[in-house]
Amino acid sequence: MTETESIVYDVVVVGAGPVGENVADRTRAAGLSTAIVESELIGGECSYWACMPSKALLRPVIARADARRVPGLGHLVQGPLDTAAVLAHRDYEASGWKDDGQVRWLDGIGADLYRGQGRLDGPRRVTVTGPDGVRRVLTARHAVAVCTGTRALLPDLPALADVRPWTSREATSAKAAPGRLIVVGGGVVAVEMATAWQALGSRVTLLVRGKGLLPRMEPFAGELVADALTEAGVDLRTGTSVTSVTRDNGTVVAVTDSGDRIEADEILFATGRVPHTDDIGLDTIGLEPGSWLPVDDSLRVQNSDWLYAVGDVNHRALLTHQGKYQARIAGAAIAARASGVPLLETDPWGAHAATADHDAVPQVVFTDPEAAAVGLSLAEAEAAGHRVRAVDVEFSSVAGAGLYADGYRGRARMIVDLDDETLRGVTFVGPGVGELIHSATIAVVGQVPIDRLWHAVPSYPTISEIWLRLLEAYRG
Repeated sequence: MTETESIVYDVVVVGAGPVGENVADRTRAAGLSTAIVESELIGGECSYWACMPSKALLRPVIARADARRVPGLGHLVQGPLDTAAVLAHRDYEASGWKDDGQVRWLDGIGADLYRGQGRLDGPRRVTVTGPDGVRRVLTARHAVAVCTGTRALLPDLPALADVRPWTSREATSAKAAPGRLIVVGGGVVAVEMATAWQALGSRVTLLVRGKGLLPRMEPFAGELVADALTEAGVDLRTGTSVTSVTRDNGTVVAVTDSGDRIEADEILFATGRVPHTDDIGLDTIGLEPGSWLPVDDSLRVQNSDWLYAVGDVNHRALLTHQGKYQARIAGAAIAARASGVPLLETDPWGAHAATADHDAVPQVVFTDPEAAAVGLSLAEAEAAGHRVRAVDVEFSSVAGAGLYADGYRGRARMIVDLDDETLRGVTFVGPGVGELIHSATIAVVGQVPIDRLWHAVPSYPTISEIWLRLLEAYRG
């Protein structure tokens, strides 16, 4: 017979990825007793199957590409990458898929860790059966925070499970480069993994259902990345859907809607994400299992006074850094409500409002060239009814770009609100632009007027001088 143990905490966090860890950190810092529940590795998707391993795979690719464009250096880096060394460093950055360090960190902040599947069991209750067979009922005095994230969405194709397709997990943790790889999708995971594995020795075929890549960014971002992937040897096919996939004697065969038959050693589906909420007991509190959890700006689930949904699971911004931002907001809101604060600071940019989720979300795509954006694209700004003007400048106009790389190719766009002359969005595409995006984020979040930006003088000669070129183009 399974033993049952009941324990009461101020806060129970379900999911110990970066988001859950940060909720626990903030509530513990506020003096609240906190339990955190995790069924897999502490540190979550980002640490082991997403951000860290993918960037470890991509960093040598981008560094080699940059070096090849530097006069006097390019001839030294013409050979192939040392794939074994790259994979070994990837393993190191993923901590060998062991979470000892993350566990020590949780111990350090004083949060109690429970390993096992956490499930809601009515209001303020979470059950978890641990490896020891004990069923524990964790009751929260103030809040339960669901931080379970998302999992890969696979298409509804016949017998797909028999093919054993890659998702982002397999793509970031593979032990060797497949000789031939099909990548299905046109978003961030698809283009980053196509970039990485092509450079590591795979022959990559990239199948994109839509017209181009990176559809959530400005069109020129996807166009420049597509050009670079094609130049690198990727077989890029747009307007193409997969109608069937089989595996025969180890060979994957994908058939497209045009009747093409493509053979490969592996196939990666990077076709979206779904919320990891199908098995966490949502039905016990009247919510639909497998659904996204809509929240207010304090990250509290709608129509609830105790349930919070933080990170990807609320579908506001599926990015680790944005989820950690939400976690800081949620932790502050939970602590404030627990202490009896009568009115939270939920006005725009208040301490308890995740305002940046609405119109100031930054993102970097680590391809060659990099693509980085924050805020609204031109299409999004116009659809929202803003009176705006797009200002475009090529990086070739910046002396620092030519010093950074011979033949530097890139483009920048800022979206100016014509009513108050602040920025609604900024997009950069080019080598090294990921390090520019925080300046743009500050300008967008701070609603810095153009007249004030004019006095923020960029250092010469750096690629950040693109700001001066954008402002000059706007002023005419």
